[in-house]
Amino acid sequence: MATFFISDVHLGLGSREKEKAKEDRLLAFLKGIFQATDTLVIVGDLFDFWFEYKTVIPKGFHRTLTALQEFTDAGKTIHYLAGNHDFWMHDYFADELGIITHLKEFEMRANGKRIYLHHGDGLADNDLGYRLIKPVLRNRLNIWLYRWLHPDIGVRLAKGSSRTSREYTSHKDYGEETGMIREATKKIGEGFDIVIMGHRHKPNMLAINHGTYINLGDWIAHNTYAELSGGVIELKTWKQGS
Repeated sequence: MATFFISDVHLGLGSREKEKAKEDRLLAFLKGIFQATDTLVIVGDLFDFWFEYKTVIPKGFHRTLTALQEFTDAGKTIHYLAGNHDFWMHDYFADELGIITHLKEFEMRANGKRIYLHHGDGLADNDLGYRLIKPVLRNRLNIWLYRWLHPDIGVRLAKGSSRTSREYTSHKDYGEETGMIREATKKIGEGFDIVIMGHRHKPNMLAINHGTYINLGDWIAHNTYAELSGGVIELKTWKQGS
């Protein structure tokens, strides 16, 4: 059975019409691979914003959550690595959907390959500001305090912050690819066969010594994913009906 990898879908980013079309593409992809896989890995930022209150989750995209549960109900494994828009994951994905969640980079084995997965955030050479604020955003006390805000207020504030941050960073070159490739080279030197990242939204596949580095791109402009089958990893583009 093949193992599939996706990242950076960012459901909720655009207008209602654009997001429905994006979700339709994603659901078609999930339906298309269902019989061919026993493992799906989401390498961060499935949603443009995710925050779990104790009894409340963000509204919308119920179809996607249902499709993911269909995978786990069928005995398939889903790994979800938290991206930079997933700081506030708690137990919903694990307890309600049966998804294995990872709050930081992790490794796995599939098809006889040793794989290192990192969303890619914080690896940019000149992104000191993000590296400083990342521990603050993921601090348990800060998350607990934020939960005291009414969900309507908390979600609105977080979405606004996410939008402002994106508008600011979209015009800057953080040298992400250099930092990612350097990290991938290091990990391959440590014995990993494949290093997979996202975050940069630009698909890339690169042979490094005896290993392979892949950036999964996104589902905003590229609809790209990786497929590992028979010990061979490929970076592909999903097209309706494929």
